[in-house]
Amino acid sequence: MMGSARLDDKEMRQTYADTILELARNDDRVIALEADLSSAMTTSRLEKELPGQFVNVGIMEANMMGIAAGLSIVGRKPFIHSFGQFVTRRAFDQLFVSLGYAKLSAVIVGSDAGVTAEHNGGTHMTFEDIALVREIPNAHVYEASDSYQLQYLLKKAYKEGGLHYIRTIRKKAVKLYDENETFEKAKVLRSGKDVTIIASGIMVAESLQAAVQLSQMGMEATVIDMFSIKPLDIDTLIEAAKATGVVVTAENHNVNGGLGSAVAEALSENFPVPLYRIGVRERFGQVGQTEYLKKVYGLNAETIVKEVKNRLEVVI
Repeated sequence: MMGSARLDDKEMRQTYADTILELARNDDRVIALEADLSSAMTTSRLEKELPGQFVNVGIMEANMMGIAAGLSIVGRKPFIHSFGQFVTRRAFDQLFVSLGYAKLSAVIVGSDAGVTAEHNGGTHMTFEDIALVREIPNAHVYEASDSYQLQYLLKKAYKEGGLHYIRTIRKKAVKLYDENETFEKAKVLRSGKDVTIIASGIMVAESLQAAVQLSQMGMEATVIDMFSIKPLDIDTLIEAAKATGVVVTAENHNVNGGLGSAVAEALSENFPVPLYRIGVRERFGQVGQTEYLKKVYGLNAETIVKEVKNRLEVVI
């Protein structure tokens, strides 16, 4: 059941640390790996309580992938965290070869997704992490939209095994879900007849705001939280596309290789309809607060409303 539009009680990083601590208490095979960011992700609590299940490798993300591979080989369950660009862009070869190619299991969490990196600026603002991990055969790629969903996805990845990448912000997100929700397929949060908005992460809340504004203008939007970008829930996507005939995607990521690309690929092969992708286009990151950067890059309800109106006018 979708909650009201308010911030979660806990920051996403606290949810991550709490969930890993819970899993580690119940399973001594769980090992948390950090690259000198335990304070940033609040996992220092795990280091104090279960020092034998925590490894700070220092600022050596590529080495962290190798350590995780070794742990997986001997039956441990590694959870890897760093900022998104460090566990993907910086360590991609080791991620691809040591974990992916070797068919080993690990849960990789990339935090400070997209514009939420804020004052860390362009070098730390990853708009390409989803694209990179999508290229690894059999890897699962998720983007968490709120705190409860993050907790669920962490436990889901732990139970399933294999290689999982979970993208998240570190601070508070808008609360979308109550604790009776399951996340095995895409979540249809609102139904409408005129357009389908497919979103992930922080763009889900923006899409819901946009849907309210569109409704006031006489346009009804279906809003889908496509938290699993790989594998993509093609059945839910095609059903919505058939019902509305127009699709708009919204993501805190480059439009190339991320959610928009995944949706475009699925639609073109199964049920082609007019599509527009909202996201970052041919730009690097920069310093700024999240709300300011969302406006700069067009990652907000205002942009979604504008582009939906444009698409509907074209279709009409």
